Amino acid sequence: MDILLIAGLWLDGSAWDDVVPTLEALGHRPVPLTLPGQGDGSASATLDDQVAAVLAAMDSVSEKPMVVGHSAACTLAWLAADARPEQVAKVALLGGFPSADGESYADFFESKDGVMPFPGWGPFEGPDSADLDEEAKRIFASAAIPVPVGVAKGVVRLTDERRFDVPVVVVCPEFTPAQAQAWIDAGDVPELAKAKHLDFVDIDSGHWPMVSKPIELARLLAAAAAEA
Repeated sequence: MDILLIAGLWLDGSAWDDVVPTLEALGHRPVPLTLPGQGDGSASATLDDQVAAVLAAMDSVSEKPMVVGHSAACTLAWLAADARPEQVAKVALLGGFPSADGESYADFFESKDGVMPFPGWGPFEGPDSADLDEEAKRIFASAAIPVPVGVAKGVVRLTDERRFDVPVVVVCPEFTPAQAQAWIDAGDVPELAKAKHLDFVDIDSGHWPMVSKPIELARLLAAAAAEA
């Protein structure tokens, strides 16, 4: 299956470098995306530009893909399902949840000079980063790409309720499937509360399993694709 891989904030397509070989060995066709404003040198990219890039990637593959969104990019994967529900085989949400209509995409940290830089490891102390050693953290921080404010502050627009028919799997790294289900039941994730086909899988890692457990993550994604 074609598997589109969308990394979260501050990352480009190279975030999946250690995941791709295992997916290929398992017979899939991974397509890591480098988004506008996150690896192409543009500081003026918008959320709409990133959505357009995901849709263009969908149009370039030969079959209905599974679209994988990591962290904030879970919303990008969900926006793709909203824009082309008939063209998405499955959505995999890794370490995050989709924003609702009218919410900002990822206005989480302070912006400066038109971009939202990586804020350092302070906000991610604890389960998010516990499985990353100091060298991995240094490499991540040095390579982190500031996210244009046009992306971070972009407003999410969802229009097609057929998105709720698209199968969804929530991959749970720093939280458990039970926690994810409880958040949905409490109304904290209204989009997934309406999803008609929702599954959960656990991976014992922090927020960036593509860094700390790439082979295990690839196997989980391959299994999810096989069930699509």
